[in-house]
Amino acid sequence: MSWIELILLSISLAMDCFAISCVVGMLQPSLEKRYVWRFSLAFGFFQGGMPLIGWLFGESLLGPLGRIAPFIAFGILAFIGGKMLIESFRKEEENPQHLDVTKWKNVILLAIATSIDALAVGFSFAMIQETHIFRNVLVIGLASFLISYLAYTFVKKLTNPKISQYAEIIGGIVLILIGVKILIG
Repeated sequence: MSWIELILLSISLAMDCFAISCVVGMLQPSLEKRYVWRFSLAFGFFQGGMPLIGWLFGESLLGPLGRIAPFIAFGILAFIGGKMLIESFRKEEENPQHLDVTKWKNVILLAIATSIDALAVGFSFAMIQETHIFRNVLVIGLASFLISYLAYTFVKKLTNPKISQYAEIIGGIVLILIGVKILIG
């Protein structure tokens, strides 16, 4: 795999992270920097780690888990997206937190959900001869981290507190559509 192919692949894989970071930026524009670093690092870690796991499974099993990975991703994304949609229609006092990335549970679930497609990429790496897996993992993880951090940073400057309900609706729909995209391949 050439450097250009790897960079394009890394950017493509990071688009899920980009979408979620934009939603978080719209919903929580005043989020402390440590939380932005934390979810960006989590996205980078899981986006980079999943191809390694996929490659390891691909090297040893070459197939069975690859068939269920899209269903797992769809289930997680549909659950989180559906929850966001439901919560967007509740009264503000009933739903003050929205998509709360200050909680580790939410960050880890989002990071795993957005990186399941990277697991499938790892399976494909197992089929490519002379794969530089550690280089690939590092580039994918770094791209996801940077794109997540920059997306939040730029989007939060554009936000208006009155559009948070619409942002949550859009975010929920985006998560569900990402899950569908993963499911249908």
